[in-house]
Amino acid sequence: MLNAKASEQIALLGVISPASIAAGTADTAWIDTAKFPCLMAIIKAGVLGASATIDAKFRQAQDSSGTGAKDVSGKAIVQMTKAASDNKQAILDLNTGDLDKQSGFTFVQLRLTVATAASLADAVVLGINPRYSPASDGNLTSVAAAV
Repeated sequence: MLNAKASEQIALLGVISPASIAAGTADTAWIDTAKFPCLMAIIKAGVLGASATIDAKFRQAQDSSGTGAKDVSGKAIVQMTKAASDNKQAILDLNTGDLDKQSGFTFVQLRLTVATAASLADAVVLGINPRYSPASDGNLTSVAAAV
C-alpha cells in the first residue's frame, strides 16, 4: 500500500493526555480489539518527580465497562525511574492473541502507575494492521485532524 497515508493504516485508539500525573493510576478508556489485531502503546515520561517511578501495562476485560479486568501476562514495561528516565519513552506491543479470548476478554486498556511523586507523562495506544481500511475510521472522536 505505497499510496496509503500512515494515518489510514494506524488509528489512535486510546490516550492519557499530557499532564503532571499525581502518584496513583491513570488509564485509557477500554478499547475494543475487534478491528485491530495489533496494538502499540507509546509511553512518554517528561520530568519525573523526586524519586518517582512510572510503570505501564496492558490490562484486559470482557467488555467496555471493565468486567473481569486483569493484567495481560507479560505486557508491562520495565519500570521508568527518575534516575534513568527523565524525558524518555517506552513502547509496548500487544497482539490480540495475547488476550484470554477463551474467557471472553476482547477489550484492553493501558494503565500508567506513577509512584512516590507527581510526574509529567502521557501515553497513546495505536491500532495497527486494521482488519478493514482505512484504520482512521477507528480513531477516537477527539482526533481533530488527520492530514
